Amino acid sequence: MMNGPRSDMGRWGGSPWQPTDTPSPEPEPEPDRHPRRSSRSFWARCFGCCSCRNADDDWGGGSGSRGPGSSSGGRRPDSRGSDPHQPDSRGSDPRRPDSRGSDPRRPDSRGSDPRRPDSRGSDPRRPDSRGSDPRRPDSRGSDPRRPDSRGSDPRRPDSRGSDPRRPGSRGTEGMLVVTGVNLLSSHSDQNRQEHHTDEFEYDELIVRRGQPFHIVLLLSRPYESSDHIALELLIGNNPEVGKGTHVIIPVGKGGSGGWKAQVTKANGQNLNLRVHTSPNSIIGKFQFTVRTHSDAGEFQLPFDPRNEIYILFNPWCPEDIVYVDREDWRQEYVLNESGRIYYGTEAQIGERTWNYGQFDHGVLDACLYILDRRGMPYGGRGDPISVSRVISAMVNSLDDNGVLIGNWSGEYSRGTNPSAWVGSVEILLSYLRTGYSVPYGQCWVFAGVTTTVLRCLGLATRTVTNFNSAHDTDTSLTMDIYFDENMKPLEHLNHDSVWNFHVWNDCWMKRPDLPSGFDGWQVVDATPQETSSGIFCCGPCSVESIKNGLVYMKYDTSFIFAEVNSDKVYWQRQDDGSFKIVYVEEKAIGTLITTKAIGSNMRDDITHLYKHPEGSEAERKAVETAAAHGSKPNVYAMSNSAEDVVVQVETQDPVMGQDLMVCVVLSNRGSSHRTVNLHLYLSVTFYTGVTGPVFKDSKKELVLAPGASERVIMPVAYQEYRSHLVDQGAMLLNVSGHVKESGQVLAKQHTFRLRTPDLSLTLLGAAVVGQECEVQIVFKNPLPVTLTNVVFRLEGSGLQRPKILNVGDIGGNETVTLRQTFVPVRPGPRQLIASLDSPQISQVHGVIQVDVAPASGGRGFSDTGGDSHSGETIPMASRGGA
Repeated sequence: MMNGPRSDMGRWGGSPWQPTDTPSPEPEPEPDRHPRRSSRSFWARCFGCCSCRNADDDWGGGSGSRGPGSSSGGRRPDSRGSDPHQPDSRGSDPRRPDSRGSDPRRPDSRGSDPRRPDSRGSDPRRPDSRGSDPRRPDSRGSDPRRPDSRGSDPRRPDSRGSDPRRPGSRGTEGMLVVTGVNLLSSHSDQNRQEHHTDEFEYDELIVRRGQPFHIVLLLSRPYESSDHIALELLIGNNPEVGKGTHVIIPVGKGGSGGWKAQVTKANGQNLNLRVHTSPNSIIGKFQFTVRTHSDAGEFQLPFDPRNEIYILFNPWCPEDIVYVDREDWRQEYVLNESGRIYYGTEAQIGERTWNYGQFDHGVLDACLYILDRRGMPYGGRGDPISVSRVISAMVNSLDDNGVLIGNWSGEYSRGTNPSAWVGSVEILLSYLRTGYSVPYGQCWVFAGVTTTVLRCLGLATRTVTNFNSAHDTDTSLTMDIYFDENMKPLEHLNHDSVWNFHVWNDCWMKRPDLPSGFDGWQVVDATPQETSSGIFCCGPCSVESIKNGLVYMKYDTSFIFAEVNSDKVYWQRQDDGSFKIVYVEEKAIGTLITTKAIGSNMRDDITHLYKHPEGSEAERKAVETAAAHGSKPNVYAMSNSAEDVVVQVETQDPVMGQDLMVCVVLSNRGSSHRTVNLHLYLSVTFYTGVTGPVFKDSKKELVLAPGASERVIMPVAYQEYRSHLVDQGAMLLNVSGHVKESGQVLAKQHTFRLRTPDLSLTLLGAAVVGQECEVQIVFKNPLPVTLTNVVFRLEGSGLQRPKILNVGDIGGNETVTLRQTFVPVRPGPRQLIASLDSPQISQVHGVIQVDVAPASGGRGFSDTGGDSHSGETIPMASRGGA
């Protein structure tokens, strides 16, 4: 929570979220309940039946005896006194948005100035001025994200005068004391290799649910058949067996729900165990302890942060509902740390490499912190449907002070231009470190971060781009565009918009909450466009339901269907003020849906997964079925069009800073002459479909002979568009006209973009783990004007932690070269990604593949290098003219 108002920036207006009678998409946080005590002892309950999870009490106590030398016995683990999942322990709720009456954070609001993050003059990113950070889960000065923040060393066992782990300590003679635990958690150990978690830059054990792992218990004496051992995993503030947050696994006995532990080898004082986890386990970071019972008494191993265990979803496990049966898919959609994100227009597709970095140190903790900040009950964290829905809400900052502040205004001086990011790592680590929402993001940034989070947690996820993506604001399932009597757009009425492109995510899972046939890819969209159950989130939504127009399926199918398969309906104002449909464009929305191909950097066209073939009977049926559930079910009955004059638009591949030319081709397919009055209107546009004022127009009358075509050319000089440029360098051409003889109305919208140059990266020397390596970056300014306050970003998983380089100004048409060193920390093929940003130009980036050799001696990981640097000023190595 914040003292001052918070805001995303952008083009949407609306009232702040308030609780309604509509249920939230996820349950409310668990109340602080204390488990009931039972008169039965822990061991009577644990070994007296086969199913530990049905026990009345998850801790024991009562009449249960404790060995004289046990330091913990039936004690509860330290709960640290506060709930780390309630972001503000002072009683306020930081998940409620600011209540100033309007919300400028949505990307399509017209009218107000959304560019000022805080209109009262304060900086909402500054921590609370009273000396504590109210948005951090524990405002008393401790950090709930750390295993123990009370100031003591949590690695020391809880002791009342003796160390029970030492065999020979007073009072422990004859007891089975666990003197240590080897979780076999190193990157090269069997556990990490078999669970495909060896790339995580963590020393703790990270496993995937539904798959066994191995541990070794170090005992004070050899294990005997009369000894009883139970392993315990605990998560959350109030672990309860019934909720799956306290798991008791008796060694040698079958547990419930797939949990069990077996002795694989007893060698002197070492006991080797194979531990089986449930394929439905909660995901998260578990505390781990061991209890023993022998004739001499009971013992409990004190909690140690070094023994904590992360459990993730498992797409390799057939019993897990996130199971993926293709290894090449798992390699691409779970383990690949980088990918391609596509943008631009269907005719001018741009691509950029994104560093997902899901295995970088700190990212896994950031992902779990996101669930904590939302207050998601631990009991629901085993369900990927609920988890992915919460992530779609929390990656944006609306409602709940989530990860990223959206900004579509073009003004980014108080944060980072969304086009400047090259990956997710810097964003997630900043959120984990400060607890503050990070400025700023747009759709591809939200999607890139979502891919990182879901892959990190174990869900097969990909980043998807939809070109000509509709934003339906009135649930009509059509894109309605209004024109005056002369077919000039009426922008004040055009609330629906068509984005040049929109980026979201697909994640793979079964859907037991839906009828059969809807498993597989599910859409999750973290860009805050419209609310779902009162919260800015979207999905998961079955791609199969979208394809068939089943807009009543949960979640948010109607909105996503309109994004990919609605029709563009043109309305013209009549003399009496009413509006009439003059044209329906059936193939204008969702013209191309694409993602990175498996195992390569090629594009994969997946439009067929979302839509039946355009114009086919099945596709028309899907559209009309969906429209029948919309707010304008009779729209198709109102259309009346028969045309023989066809409009096409051609553009060059224009480059920013150069003159360009637009060409409109009119073709007469009829058998009679046609006289056409043609109007062309050119304006700049944000990629979200928000347009600026018309800066150039043209009118012309043409006579077309039967079967003839005519070209109308509009030249545009750099000086004409220079002062109007906005993000992405996109322009919108509105073409309208009237055929005198037939009364046919011509209407077409065509978007194109100005290309920006790429950065050229060259590796100078071989890359070896732990050894310094150098990269050269070359950039030529395409504009005849000076670029000011130029900032480079450099990042690559296993190569370089996020690094910011301030290089000052770059003159008009000037070429600059800079060199940077980095120290690889992991071997194998890696991607080093760079970007450039300045107020005059953005969307400039480059990438190079770096094949990293292992260090001498075969050491796979290095603890050196990879440090992040922020705000470093870098001198140029060389400069050159045009």
